Amino acid sequence: MIPLIGDNALVLLQGDSITDGGRDYTQGNDLGTGYAMLVAAWFSAAYPEKRVCFLNRGISGNCARDLRARWQRDCLDLRPDWVSILVGVNDTWRRYDSDDPTPVEAFERDYRAILAAVHDRLKARLILCEPFLLPVPDDRISWREDLDPKIAAVRRLTREFEAIYVPLDGIFASAAARREPVFWLPDGVHPTPAGHALIAQAWLRAVGAL
Repeated sequence: MIPLIGDNALVLLQGDSITDGGRDYTQGNDLGTGYAMLVAAWFSAAYPEKRVCFLNRGISGNCARDLRARWQRDCLDLRPDWVSILVGVNDTWRRYDSDDPTPVEAFERDYRAILAAVHDRLKARLILCEPFLLPVPDDRISWREDLDPKIAAVRRLTREFEAIYVPLDGIFASAAARREPVFWLPDGVHPTPAGHALIAQAWLRAVGAL
């Protein structure tokens, strides 16, 4: 198996708390303890000769507009060869916990702006990870009306920018048929170690590394 990521590539993982994984912001190379660390560890163990470097710049609580606000510093200035993005669930969550909704049009506009910057200024390859949600606790069920249109927007952007797509919402739905949802996402959003491993496996499969 030959992964799509080439020798000596710099891979940037971006997003919210799910990507953040509790990383130490004072240590630029810290990957946290979530799927970003698992991706880097498994890829590096399988392909040490490729000397691929992974960076994590996920920040807990971020929405798409927050990524756009810090994109110069936390993406463009780093000059990555690959950019992986997982964002969207906070754009939904803030509607329900803070009365701060993000219309899907605004979400798609901000998301498109960061992708266009990568495409135009870096020529880097893009990996878009689908935002996801499981119905635990029960109030999360009503969140689907807000999240589903944002998932559709990410799929449109994937086609527009010819990105690699990681269909995480479907993967977690399938996993929840094998084991109860709380095993994967105790609050419907944040993964357990098993949930992070599920994301990492899907990500590595998407780039041909698993």
